[in-house]
Amino acid sequence: MTTTAPTVNGRAIALAHYAGRALLEGVLTRRGATFHQSVTLRAVVVAGDSIGRDELVADVTGSLKTDESVVRGVIEELAAAKLLEEDPAEASRMRLTDAGRELYESTVAETAEISARLYAGIPAEDLAIGGRVLALVTERANAELAGA
Repeated sequence: MTTTAPTVNGRAIALAHYAGRALLEGVLTRRGATFHQSVTLRAVVVAGDSIGRDELVADVTGSLKTDESVVRGVIEELAAAKLLEEDPAEASRMRLTDAGRELYESTVAETAEISARLYAGIPAEDLAIGGRVLALVTERANAELAGA
């Protein structure tokens, strides 16, 4: 019997996303964190460890496709948990606390191991093609959202 690969479409992308997200959420749950919190911590790290509050809200809102009020609530949760704080050098900016950095780094380390297993044996050329396709689909979806 020959098995053919499914065509890349919304369902295939969603199934891969939710399977991977379920694995990530398992890692996060063991550490007492949520997916939204993880995305927010990552945005701070990617920004260089300090980011303007409004810029952080815009970044995470764009990533999660959710309301600003949700993201502002997540930022407050992280601040209350002492994982994120105002930057003492500039109060309008946010930065990770030591506990926030430890949570982020331990989560990244564990999910890197999972990702290595998931992507093992997939040729680099296939991963590059998949990356290009997903980037184009994301770009087009974002354009549709912007026009809505």
